[in-house]
Parts: sequence; C-alpha cells; structure tokens
Amino acid sequence: MRTVLAVDGGNSKTDVAIVGEDGRLLGAARGETSSHQAAGLAVGMERLAALVAQAVADASIDARPDLGVYSVAGADTRPDVRLLSTALEERGFAAEQLVLNDAFGALRAGTDRAWGVVVICGQGVNAAGIAPDGQTARLDALGEISGDWGGGTDVGWAGLAAAVRARDGRGPRTALEQDVPAHWGLKTPAAVTEAFYTGRIRYRQIGQLSPVVFGAAGAGDAEARKIVDRLADEIVTMAGAMIRRLHLTRRDPDVVLAGGVFRTRDAAFYERIETGVAAIAPAARVVGLSAPPVAGAALLGLDRLGGGTTPAETSARVREAIGAWDAALQRSVSGPPAPARRRASSTRSGSPD
Repeated sequence: MRTVLAVDGGNSKTDVAIVGEDGRLLGAARGETSSHQAAGLAVGMERLAALVAQAVADASIDARPDLGVYSVAGADTRPDVRLLSTALEERGFAAEQLVLNDAFGALRAGTDRAWGVVVICGQGVNAAGIAPDGQTARLDALGEISGDWGGGTDVGWAGLAAAVRARDGRGPRTALEQDVPAHWGLKTPAAVTEAFYTGRIRYRQIGQLSPVVFGAAGAGDAEARKIVDRLADEIVTMAGAMIRRLHLTRRDPDVVLAGGVFRTRDAAFYERIETGVAAIAPAARVVGLSAPPVAGAALLGLDRLGGGTTPAETSARVREAIGAWDAALQRSVSGPPAPARRRASSTRSGSPD
C-alpha cells in the first residue's frame, strides 16, 4: 500500500501524519514549530526529523512514504520553496517531496473540491485560491511590508491600544481597560505597557489578547466590537481579492476559514463575513474546518498519488481520523504544543473536532 507523509508546519506547531492510500491514519505526531523562519532551517529540520521518526514508528511501515507533502508557513517566495525543497531532499523523509504554502493545505482540508478559496487567520493572515482550471492566486503574506492587517497578533495590539488610549483620555471608554491588564494579573493598561517595554511580557505573547477582545465584543463592548468588525471586513477583503483574481464571482466557491482565530464562536463576526462574501460572490459558501490542516496536506498527497481528486469516502475517512486524533490531543494536552503521538489502529474512527 502506498503512503503519504503529510506535514502542516505552522509558526506555533507542527503536525505530521502518515496516511495510507485507502485513507487510514497510520501514525501521527505533533510538536513545536519547525518553521525555518521561526526556528532557523537547521533547528527546524531537526525538529521535523524527530516528529517524522515518531510518526513512522507509530505507523510501523518498513519503507519510506511514497510522497511527502509539506504544507508549511514560510514557503512564501520561490527562494523559500527552493531552500526548503533542497533541505527536504537531503533528508529524504519520503521518496518524493512536494513543498507548498500552508494556505493550500488548509484549503484542501476544508473542501472536497480541487478548487476554492481559503483565508488563514492565526497569528497572522494569508489568503489563497485555486480556480477550476488550476490557476492559483495567493497573497504575499509577509506582514506589514505586504500590506497585511489581521490575525491574533494585530487584534491583540489593537486591543491593547484601545485599553491604553481609553485610560489616558485619547479614546472612548472600553471594558478592555480592565480586561487587558486582568489577563496578565495586572491592574492598569499602563502596567501592561511597562511589562512589554521591560520584557516581562514578550512581544510574541500579544496574540493572547485576541480572545480577550472577542470576549469583550461578545459582551457588548463597542470598542472591542469595532476591532472584531475590522477583522471581519479584512477577511472579506482578502477572500474577495482571491475570488476576483480567479474570476469566481459567478461561481460557487467554498471559502474556507482556517486558523486559530476562527475558534471563536462570535456569531456576529461570522455573520459579517458571510454577508460580505455573499456581496462579492452570491453563490459562495463560507465553511470552517472539520479537521486540522494536516488533513489537507494528506489529501493533496492522495490526490497526487491517485491522479485526481480523492473519492469523497476516502476524504471523509482522512478527515474523521485526523480530527479524532486532534480532538484527543486537545483533551489531554494544555498549554504550548509539546511532542505527542498516538498509535494508529486499523479501525480509526471518531468525530472531527
């Protein structure tokens, strides 16, 4: 039986899965980021090698996987892809290697079609799309230098700014004046500012305020709602850019929402996104993920091995198994992702998270 090594490498964690061509999950592992941008190429490859070894041991396979699909953050430019492809060829985790931006894995995780649009909203943002004829489009997604705004990082900074400006008189009063410092056990927004300035709170922790902002918005705070509305509008703008560039306004694309920010259950946030997307492509369908993006990397690999879109039954098996694996980890692990694995059985089943 041919197998696919699927990797979803984000800026906060790495998921590795080995999937058989029948859709069974044979082995899986999760650990810290292996991104060459976040950890450096050498460290990232060592981390990935350890996770691949765990997944291979779980899968109990004798031969290398036939295809490795690496859907990774940081595969943003052609030099990035060449760098990663060379490093992965040297490692030889699989007989053949395919390096893609993580947006495309997330897209495939959310749709059974070979085409559609995806918006990533995690610590940062990205968007990509594939047209029915195979044409692709993607944002540069390099942060401020490529015109980006959004994701947990920017929502966090906006929340802190609203809190500070409310307290010092430059902005309207907001519950964030209390909620932001309370998150870190502090009393005032100024204390949070000082903690960032002195390094007691690290800059990369600002994304922790994203759920705080969503919580205040859900409780009726007007300033927090403005931030959430701005994010929703930016998501619509990104999706709209992909829809228009790929000439999908009169088609019915799935618009997949992927990334940690979309764990929120803020109904008004999703309603604003759906309304905005419908104004651009009335037949579009906004969907979330029923399985982690690594399932998309696996499905892209199965598509390639099979020479076409993987049958729906097999796709469902992949999503169900990887979703169940992820749900089990979510129940058993708290805090930052740590190396973890689960032995695969021949009868994996369960409900996606």
